[in-house]
Amino acid sequence: MDTKILLENGTNELEVLEFKLDGNAYGINVAKIKEIITYMPVTPVPNAHPSVEGIFMPRDTMITAIDLKNCLQRGTSEPGGLFIITSFNKLDIAFHVDSVVGIHRVSWRDIIKPGSTVSTTEDGVSTGIIKFEDRLIIILDFEKIVADINPETGLKMTEIEELGERERNDVPILIAEDSPLLNKLIVDSLHRAGYSNLIHTENGQQAYDVIQECKQEGTLKEHVQCIITDIEMPLMDGHRLTKLVKSDEETKDIPIVIFSSLVNEEMKRKGAALGANAQLSKPEIGNLVHTVDKLVLNLK
Repeated sequence: MDTKILLENGTNELEVLEFKLDGNAYGINVAKIKEIITYMPVTPVPNAHPSVEGIFMPRDTMITAIDLKNCLQRGTSEPGGLFIITSFNKLDIAFHVDSVVGIHRVSWRDIIKPGSTVSTTEDGVSTGIIKFEDRLIIILDFEKIVADINPETGLKMTEIEELGERERNDVPILIAEDSPLLNKLIVDSLHRAGYSNLIHTENGQQAYDVIQECKQEGTLKEHVQCIITDIEMPLMDGHRLTKLVKSDEETKDIPIVIFSSLVNEEMKRKGAALGANAQLSKPEIGNLVHTVDKLVLNLK
């Protein structure tokens, strides 16, 4: 299946691959997918996490295979089906699924944030739900699934501790991150790094509303001198936010840092074309602080 469908930059759209597990419909952002292959036998790894099926080497590259059914507490997958090979957070991982339905182009505005009965703020593995024709497609939080299996793949908070004591800095920074857990970790990390004047929002739309309100009040410089944004977010994604900010004469000089698990060479080209000042992969929280330091110093 061709997973390389090209989207125009900053249109607030994404491609979602729908796949099945036990007859239920789930989704993943196509931007995370390298390829889809037929299941092949794997070599079990001693003392591995129960959700890790093992390792295999397609095209001489070692890949870890994860039993997605086990991750979702729906039993254990039998041999067969497909592997969705993904790439995010600088990791290549195969997820074992039953079958693939197809690819749907949707707007981030069409993605419904799951309620607390479906996904608690920090423990759930669903980032959104799409109503498509006669069914609901649950988009899974693959970063959290992997981080639950191996916490070392998440934000490396030790990098912040290594920064040591730093002077307080009141430069105002606007943050757009839909994951409650990551939002809190980014805010905590910047606080530890000395940044005390932070506004954090849940998506690009909320961040853009803050910018528009500040423009109307004439307080933009007092409240927004740097923006940190994820890419994948409901209502408005980070690329759309970047495009809107950089195409506005009043806001185009505000530095934007894209901080996302999706940052690869292709995504870097897209972000650069939209005017992003820096783009970092999500585990690099220490690098994020250093990058913000440079951009803030350029403001002074």
